[in-house]
Amino acid sequence: MRFTIEEINNSSSLLPNITLGYEIYDVCSESANMYATLGVLAPSMRRRVEMISNFSHYQPRALAVIGPHSSGFALTSATILSIFLMPQISYEASTEMLSLKHIYPSFLRTIPSDRVQVEAMVLLMQDFRWNWVAMVGSDTDYGRKGIQTLYKAMTKRDICVAYRGLIPANKNASSTELKNMVRDIVGTKVNVTIVFSDRRSARVFFEVVVQENVTGKVWVGTENWLLAPLVSDVPGIYQVGTVIGMSVKASDLEAKWWDTGSNNHLNISDTSSSCNQLCTQCHLLPPTPDARAMKSSYNVYSAVYAVAHGLHSLLGCNSGACRKDEVYPWQLLQKIKQVNFSLHKNWIYFDVNGDPMTGYDLIMWKWTGPAWSFDTIGSFSRNPDRLSIDWDRIVWHTEDNQVPASICSKSCERGEKRTQVGLHRCCFDCDACPAGTFLNSSDLYTCQSCKKSQWAPVHSETCFERYIEFLSWAEPVSWALLTAITLLMLLLMSTAIIFALNITTPVVKSAGGKMCFLMLGALACASSSLYCHFGKPTWLMCQLRLPVFSISFSICLSCMAVRSFQIVCIFKLAAKWPALYETWVKHHGPNLFIGASTAVQAMLSLTLLVINPSVPHKDYERVAELILFECSQENSVLLMLAMFYNVLLSLFCFVFSYMGTDLPKNYSEAKCITFSLLIYFTCSISYFTTYSIYQGKYLVAINLLSLLCTLAGVFGGYFLPKGYIILFRADLNTTEYFQMSIQSYTTRRRSA
Repeated sequence: MRFTIEEINNSSSLLPNITLGYEIYDVCSESANMYATLGVLAPSMRRRVEMISNFSHYQPRALAVIGPHSSGFALTSATILSIFLMPQISYEASTEMLSLKHIYPSFLRTIPSDRVQVEAMVLLMQDFRWNWVAMVGSDTDYGRKGIQTLYKAMTKRDICVAYRGLIPANKNASSTELKNMVRDIVGTKVNVTIVFSDRRSARVFFEVVVQENVTGKVWVGTENWLLAPLVSDVPGIYQVGTVIGMSVKASDLEAKWWDTGSNNHLNISDTSSSCNQLCTQCHLLPPTPDARAMKSSYNVYSAVYAVAHGLHSLLGCNSGACRKDEVYPWQLLQKIKQVNFSLHKNWIYFDVNGDPMTGYDLIMWKWTGPAWSFDTIGSFSRNPDRLSIDWDRIVWHTEDNQVPASICSKSCERGEKRTQVGLHRCCFDCDACPAGTFLNSSDLYTCQSCKKSQWAPVHSETCFERYIEFLSWAEPVSWALLTAITLLMLLLMSTAIIFALNITTPVVKSAGGKMCFLMLGALACASSSLYCHFGKPTWLMCQLRLPVFSISFSICLSCMAVRSFQIVCIFKLAAKWPALYETWVKHHGPNLFIGASTAVQAMLSLTLLVINPSVPHKDYERVAELILFECSQENSVLLMLAMFYNVLLSLFCFVFSYMGTDLPKNYSEAKCITFSLLIYFTCSISYFTTYSIYQGKYLVAINLLSLLCTLAGVFGGYFLPKGYIILFRADLNTTEYFQMSIQSYTTRRRSA
């Protein structure tokens, strides 16, 4: 400070006709700090402070205060000086509390606030991926506020503090309490410990660390002790591991002081024209100066110049001569807050909180055995806050020179959520996100559900859009099924024509005569309903396909049941119960049965259509990655009754057809019907078995194939053999051949 004031007083441009004076107080205790504060506030001629109601014209002994150095003392003095709005600029007090302008309106500083240092440390933890750390602080305002602010900032960034404690004040290295603290830190198995402490407490702490033989760890230091010889001179400290931390960013002037050591321009007593005359014991700086003292000295240098520039502006010195007006502290405070000047290539100005815009250097201690040095490996800059690291300059004091890991749990794999174990979020198990959920990087502890229109596999970190799927007309499987359906329709039409041309022949009569056309028409109608399964489902399509198929197929089954009963009745029952057959024929039994059974199926289908209609429906459940767009098929009682009714008709038909398996081969409708029904049963069982194990996009196609095979089986089993005889075995389609077959059957029955 004395050197800076002499430099300003000898300047021809800054305060040209003004001479600055000063008083220096030794702030060695709280009482000395209070005495100094009240001393500078005393009027110029009396050593006492007058208590008056208006301080706007109060004339204290000094216009500004530089210091004190510690946060604790600064909090006391700032509280008192703020009442008088006396400018106070500290060069080392860094506690965040002093930035509160509603409490300390006249406090400024040339060292960054601890809030800035905390932000730099958090970025340091993130860059090195350390999220499991210990934290200790000195039992002072600096340490307590520092670790409190740091703890809050780290927990917001998912950095867990495994241990947090205060270094006991006024203890030495033999303290049991200190030894237990170090052992507790080691017990947490953290590899990184942040020491937010003043120099004296940090020295005692590391003395215990050395005594406890703690090695291979990382120690993160604050600007207060990182460059202090008081700490780096601890015997054996080079064995503790890696020391890294923050130091207030170096200026060009500091670099000159550091590099030149004993140059003459640092000797403030070298000439009578440049040295304060009261300095009777001035001497050369040592060849290896205290690096931290150099930074602190530059902060004092900047603070004095800030006061000078504020006074320069207040006295209107830009004209070449300063006014000799009365100056009050509050006037000077306003001007100091507005200063913005260059000092040895560094811009000096204050933000709204009275803090400088200075950043930090990232410093690492380097050892070669007991010999050590400080190496700048990066920097922290503000607006925006950014930490830059020169990775090539880092030397870790580990066996493989790799970044030491300090984590509680290893990172989870992609798509695995964290399940917290214990009290700390950094300690967790990993569980895969199930299908239909994804892990968002904003919340690593919760698997979030995808939207209804999206899907995600297991271990997913994102959701994918689901495609709407239906049995399109253009798909290859659709072309194959359409071809088969159309072919079946053509065969049914061709068979109807052939039967119409040969309606008087024995084969057509034995097949049922005119009833064959009803069966062929029903099969054709059922086949036409299969076209409703293709394309994008519509309301009309869904309404028609089930009733049309069910009613048509019921007609066909009813005709087959009637035909089976008639054949069995003629050959086996007519002789035993002739009245039964006569009644059946006389009262038009076949027509009544077919009409009644069809009416029952029609009633069931139409009731289902009214109560629980089939409508276009998007199924989101069956296939994870698709939305199946199809007609709804709710498992209602009426639907089950409609299906069961056709099964009942089939069983009824099967029983009578099986009874006629030993009839003349010309009347082998029973065998044909049995074969047709076996195909129907096989197709139905196959479909329901497939339905129980497969719910994919081709389920509609499988259902369609089952229905097509059923219709084709009925046609092939019942009509195809008869068509073959009509077209290719005319010798078997004669009255004589049929009579011979009946006579042969009658003979066998009698002989039996």
